[in-house]
Amino acid sequence: MKIAIAGGHGQIALHTTKLLSASGNEVWGIVRNPDHAADIEEAGGQALVLDLEQSDSEALAAELSSREIDAVVFAAGAGPGSSAERKQTVDRDGAILLADAAWRAGAKRYVLVSSMGADSFDPSSDDVFQIYLKAKSEADAAVRESDLDWTIVRPGGLTDDPATGSVTLAESTGRGSIPRADVAWLIAQLLTSGEGVHKQFEAISGATPIAEALRAL
Repeated sequence: MKIAIAGGHGQIALHTTKLLSASGNEVWGIVRNPDHAADIEEAGGQALVLDLEQSDSEALAAELSSREIDAVVFAAGAGPGSSAERKQTVDRDGAILLADAAWRAGAKRYVLVSSMGADSFDPSSDDVFQIYLKAKSEADAAVRESDLDWTIVRPGGLTDDPATGSVTLAESTGRGSIPRADVAWLIAQLLTSGEGVHKQFEAISGATPIAEALRAL
C-alpha cells in the first residue's frame, strides 16, 4: 500500500511509519517543516512537505494523486500549549481537509486518530481543552458523514511506554492510558487487515491482542 500520514513527525506517526515500511508499504509523512524529513526517512518513510493550515483540498489531492496514495491517516494535532484557534484549524479543519482531499484523490481508506471523550465537551466553555474536544468531535462527525472507508480511533491518555501489543477496545472503555506505540500498532493493523471500516472506538491498554480485539469490533 501507499499511505500518507498527516502529522508525519509526531511520535504516533513515526512509530506507524516504522511498522508499515518494515512490512513493505510505502509511507509518506505530511509535514510543514522540511527539517523533519530526516526523521521520517530514518523511520523508513518519505516526507511530503505541505502545511495543512495553508493548503486547500485541491492542492492536497494533487499531491496524494501524484503519489498514487491508497490510504491516509490523520495523526496531526496543534499540540499542548497551542491556541484555541489552532485547535480548530489543525485538529478539526486539518482532519476534514484530509478527508476531502483523499476522496478527490481516490484514496478511500481513512484512519483518524481522535481523542477519548471528544463528544463530552462543554459547548459554552472557552477553555482551550474544551475547544480541543469540540474540534475533535466535529472532525469525527464530518469524517463519519463522508463516503470514505473510515475508522476513528479514540485513544486514552498517551504514554511513551513500550508497546504491549494488547488493548481494550470499545465504544466506551472507561478511563485509561495507552502507549503511543500501541496506537501505531492499531493503525498499522487497521490499514493492512481491512478491519474496522466504519467503526469508531476508544482504545486503552488491556489484555486482548490487537489483531483479536479488532476482529471483535
